[in-house]
Amino acid sequence: MRGENSGSLRHRFGAGCCALLLLALTSGGAAQAASSPDHGGSGRLDPRIREIMRKPDYPNAQWGLLQQDPDNGRVVHSRFADQFFIPGSVAKLFGTSGEWDTLGGGHRFKTPVYAVGERRGTTLNGNLGLVAQGDLTMGGRTRPDGTVDYTDLDHTYANDFPGATLTPENPLAGINKLAQQVRKSGITRVNGNVVVDDRLFQPEPTFIPEPTPLMVNDNLIDLLTTPGAHPGAPAQLDWRPKVAPYRVTSSVKTVAAGQPTDIQVTTSDNGTRIRLSGTVAAGSEPALKVSPIADPAAFGRTALIEALGRAGVKVTAKPTGANPVGQLPGSYKGRPRVALYTSPPFSQYAKLIFKVSHNLGGNLAICLMAVATGSKHCMDGFPVLAGFLDRAGVDRKQVQLLDGRGGNPADRTTPKAVVQLLTYWQHTPEAKVFRNALPILGVDGLLADNCTHCAARGKVFAKTGAAVGLDALNNRLAVGAITIAGYLDKGNGRFDVFFAGVNGASTPTTDVNGVLDIGNDLAMISAYLQEAAARGEG
Repeated sequence: MRGENSGSLRHRFGAGCCALLLLALTSGGAAQAASSPDHGGSGRLDPRIREIMRKPDYPNAQWGLLQQDPDNGRVVHSRFADQFFIPGSVAKLFGTSGEWDTLGGGHRFKTPVYAVGERRGTTLNGNLGLVAQGDLTMGGRTRPDGTVDYTDLDHTYANDFPGATLTPENPLAGINKLAQQVRKSGITRVNGNVVVDDRLFQPEPTFIPEPTPLMVNDNLIDLLTTPGAHPGAPAQLDWRPKVAPYRVTSSVKTVAAGQPTDIQVTTSDNGTRIRLSGTVAAGSEPALKVSPIADPAAFGRTALIEALGRAGVKVTAKPTGANPVGQLPGSYKGRPRVALYTSPPFSQYAKLIFKVSHNLGGNLAICLMAVATGSKHCMDGFPVLAGFLDRAGVDRKQVQLLDGRGGNPADRTTPKAVVQLLTYWQHTPEAKVFRNALPILGVDGLLADNCTHCAARGKVFAKTGAAVGLDALNNRLAVGAITIAGYLDKGNGRFDVFFAGVNGASTPTTDVNGVLDIGNDLAMISAYLQEAAARGEG
């Protein structure tokens, strides 16, 4: 099964594990653990799983495994279930679950625009204030049916892995709707300014990437390079969203088919001048890169002023420049609301976070839990998460977190804690919604290209994770962790919950394909667990 769709599998599962993270590694007496009997559980481990764990690729690694029936608590398989493992993006299960509990799966973010000043006919003498609410996508991924769109390898991973693709929706869709509503309110001229009110929460530099109260296109500029008609021809460039003062130029050349595609992105003028250079192979698919938006609030302000112009509303203030926060009012009490953008339900955002391992959304979860308590400090979200985990029956002493994405060196979890969380969700009215929000083996998200023709296809619902860094001493990649956790469909509406992971592995070289091989091993372990569970074994 390893050979199925190997090219796209390598790209997608690698990103699904998480972007390459420089984390501290764990190791230990794993060689013995991999070849020893189960350390608990009523089932006999599939020989194919034992074969994977005994591969010569894992001489110093330690394996963790826990599979349990959430209805009666029966443990099917258990290996080091109480030991800390680096979770990678499996940690997103904790923070996003806490946000789901705090806000509710049906919660919709409502981003208003207020008129602050005196209205005379169609003219506002004053400012428009967009009050950011922490909406993760601001309409930039919303399909016509109201669901949130995603691709199996998200654009946020474009600089780490080739093959990332864009969703077709307009990243400025929410901003455009706000502008159109301002016009429908009767305003055609603003003698004043547009101000983004980003006081919802303060920046938290510990979180990488750093969430902001207003986010447009994940705070990224998409840069799409298409090869020219023949070798030697200039490549074609497209980029989005096109908002002043950002400017993009390219000197990328087309090279012969089969030659490397190698594109570099450089920036200047505080990130607003972006230049692409390098090569793209003739006949290849368009190559996507991204560049960060330097000041999301200023970017959003300019985007709204430009959208207002397209909608027929003239703003006298200069569209570019810093966001004039000094002009924000103390409150909006008594100020007329002239526009409101309403997001899809939060469960759709959770699906996005899980399916593509959305790092910005994972970190945002912690900030929004803090906001729910009235705090502007993201770190105040952790006590909220702690309270949820207590109510959910998760032993939070078996979880260590310093972010919401699973990318901090301090992040740890035991298999037992993950399984406790998954068990909690299985007993809630939203069990099916939560389960289907996870990547599905061989079907979608970051497991779309794994096990596409095996018996377990469509029957494993699981979040993946990884922590990978460079071992410069041995010129190879050091794999702190590859993990997978979720649900195994046993048929007739019954599911087991599981965690599987390996810490302290490594690859022979710096080629990322070695990491993806390990990722595929974890995916196949989940498949073998599901097949045995469906047969009633264990």
